[in-house]
Amino acid sequence: MVRAGFYHLTRSSLDQALPKLLERALGAGHRCVVLCASLERVSALDASLWTYDPDSWLPHGQAKSGEAERQPIWLTDQDENPNGADVLVLVDGMTSDRMTTYARCLDLFDGQDDEAVAAARLRYKAAKEAGCEMEYWQQDEKAGWKRVQ
Repeated sequence: MVRAGFYHLTRSSLDQALPKLLERALGAGHRCVVLCASLERVSALDASLWTYDPDSWLPHGQAKSGEAERQPIWLTDQDENPNGADVLVLVDGMTSDRMTTYARCLDLFDGQDDEAVAAARLRYKAAKEAGCEMEYWQQDEKAGWKRVQ
């Protein structure tokens, strides 16, 4: 059964929150696919992951860099899993027909955008109806995460 976690961003941007979540996943031995809405977002996240913290390094790649099978984190705008990931990270309101093939799914959404929140509610409902084990996380006042349910 897929464990689906919905991450309600209220205190930081995606560019700030995503690297920390990816660090945790890699630290736990997981491989990740980050599914984005566009190639422009893939390029922006690629640049962000290289520069977000001068004292850290997140190994990752995308179609431009190739060698997907060697990349622990794969950034894409396609519903694919070329690096054998067991964690799917959805951004930009993306959905995946392959969600149930992963052990874990993280859906990150902007809590300051009413449309993004409404769309996340629909995705949450669909994941629950699909039989996923559900989690809902919200950023707390220290930009950490608090599990709400």
